[in-house]
Amino acid sequence: MLQGPTTRRMYHYFISEMLPVAMIIAIATLVSMATARSSLNDLESHFSMENESEEVRSAAIRRLLEVFGMEGAPLLRGDKQPPQYMVDLYNTVADVDGVTKDPYILEGNTVRSFFDKLHSEQIEFLFNLSMVASSEKVLTAELHLFKLRPQVSATFNRYHFCQVSVYQLLDSSKMNITQGKKLLSSRLIPVPSTGWEVFTITQAVRSWMAVEGNNLGLLVTVQTLGGSQMDEKVVRFSSGRNHHKSKQPMLVLFTDDGRRAAALDNTVKDPNETPAVPGLSNLPNTPGFHRSARSLDYDEDVEKMTCQRLPLYVDFEEIGWSGWIVSPRGYNAYHCKGSCPFPLGQNMRPTNHATVQSIINALKLTKGIETPCCAPDKLFSINLLYFDDDENVVLKQYDDMVAGSCGCH
Repeated sequence: MLQGPTTRRMYHYFISEMLPVAMIIAIATLVSMATARSSLNDLESHFSMENESEEVRSAAIRRLLEVFGMEGAPLLRGDKQPPQYMVDLYNTVADVDGVTKDPYILEGNTVRSFFDKLHSEQIEFLFNLSMVASSEKVLTAELHLFKLRPQVSATFNRYHFCQVSVYQLLDSSKMNITQGKKLLSSRLIPVPSTGWEVFTITQAVRSWMAVEGNNLGLLVTVQTLGGSQMDEKVVRFSSGRNHHKSKQPMLVLFTDDGRRAAALDNTVKDPNETPAVPGLSNLPNTPGFHRSARSLDYDEDVEKMTCQRLPLYVDFEEIGWSGWIVSPRGYNAYHCKGSCPFPLGQNMRPTNHATVQSIINALKLTKGIETPCCAPDKLFSINLLYFDDDENVVLKQYDDMVAGSCGCH
């Protein structure tokens, strides 16, 4: 019970003044807590979306690496230049977009170049082939040696040819006797000549791949036609020790991982058909190419657009692979888009099955039968020139990477 006027006045003051303030503070506290929880939820949602996006990107990159037959993207240390031979070979096999000019030009589907690891004072070489899978079939192996210009001397004027022989080392402690080495290749070379000399060493590489530990290297000898040792100042080959990298001794290996043979067996070639390799130059002739890219996003326009091939550029720099891929920087994979309405004309390149399916759909003879789909009916391979984990340069051909044309299926 309230007693006295002073007590009553304090009670009325608390009710009229202090209680609303307390309520406001409580409400503000609750609002602040709710806002904090909302902000925390937004922040958690943002991080969740970022993590999900990163997971999707990582999964996509891993899947793309699988398509290219790799476990991970190679790590390149420093600025490296590929051997000119590999660049020239790539330009022979592929066009500017990396698309294969002719699938029969390249022997196998993989070409690797290896630099000498020994850097010996003698004409002795060792190549690390650990990056080659044991399942790959060795087709051809070549030893590339750059012959330097001979130094002018009395000996130089006496000899016009020399005998150059390449041996596989069987026992490094007996390399100077017959039992310690095996002859792989031998031929006459003009003494005054300069430039690359190529020797076939397929037998040696196959034996190295068959039995681990067999790779003891190669030995090269230079003799006169009479069989005596040639003066080293007259006939000289470039080494990795004292000469420019562009002239380093190199092993070039042609292999096949089995995919190419299967792809060629499944390819039915029309003898009357001229192969059309897709390139950027023929884009303007593609039906509907001048339609704006924005209009293609609308379903109603897609419904009106008949089946056709449209650009789809794969940029290796955007993916983050430009550091180890030499060529191409990207390629146009193309994609097929559009409808396959009844009746299907020959310009839509329909299969017989698609034609029948289109008729069944139009006549409503069977429920749930959709119209045929627009899909690639011809695919081309592309070539990649890249550095592997051991900094070897690899030229590899990948099948079914470019949509050459589209049809209704």
